[in-house]
Amino acid sequence: MQVKSWQASPEQLKDLEDKPQPVAAEFLGTLLLVFFGVGAAVLAAEYIGSLGIALTFGFVMLALAYAIGPISGSHVNPAVTLGMFLAGRLDLELAVKYWVAQLVGGIAGAALLFLVAKQVPGLQTSETFGSNGFGDRSAVHINTGGAFVAELVLTFLFVYTVLAVTHKVAVVGFDGLPIGIALAVVHLVGIPLTGTSVNPARSLGPAVFAGGAALVQLWMFIVAPLVGGAIAAYVHVLTHPQPNRRPKREMRVS
Repeated sequence: MQVKSWQASPEQLKDLEDKPQPVAAEFLGTLLLVFFGVGAAVLAAEYIGSLGIALTFGFVMLALAYAIGPISGSHVNPAVTLGMFLAGRLDLELAVKYWVAQLVGGIAGAALLFLVAKQVPGLQTSETFGSNGFGDRSAVHINTGGAFVAELVLTFLFVYTVLAVTHKVAVVGFDGLPIGIALAVVHLVGIPLTGTSVNPARSLGPAVFAGGAALVQLWMFIVAPLVGGAIAAYVHVLTHPQPNRRPKREMRVS
């Protein structure tokens, strides 16, 4: 069964861009993704393991796709927004607004999680707190180059999936299902390697509160996902027809 993504007129798309709801939705969505996804790693890893953490990220992403997908596209990830921008589906002004909302939302979600974590006696947060890492901060001690390649490929799969199942910015119908599954899958592979970032906003928030080595290694989990998202956008242009892509001089949100 083929499910077509939402198609909007240029007037509707222009109206969407001028409203504050999409940016607010990206802030809230990123906050919730960090609180629940990273929260599963910080508060419940002993009980649910890597599989449970991966499923938590996937299920939260699936829920957000339905909750805010029709409003903002449920990017909740600067790498996804970059991919959408490079694919010609939204303009730079809106992309920058999304990036700011996502990064602030990631920090806010981590702040709420930090508040909860501090109420748990004996819970270690310094240089850990669900932050991503490589070398001696990786479960398998993956080196710098390996971590970069892993994050690039994992992000590529996720962003490519998002681009492939959506034709516009919005996520509707069954679009959310493969997006949630893809996020769960990349976490299943990535958790032993780097803790799985694939999302600079998800990495920034916990690193701010973990401090130390988490902040020193943060560059990896900003650069590698953005590179992976950019490559996904260009590969998607090669593998999929682009009937909705418009010239940049006309581009608003499409």
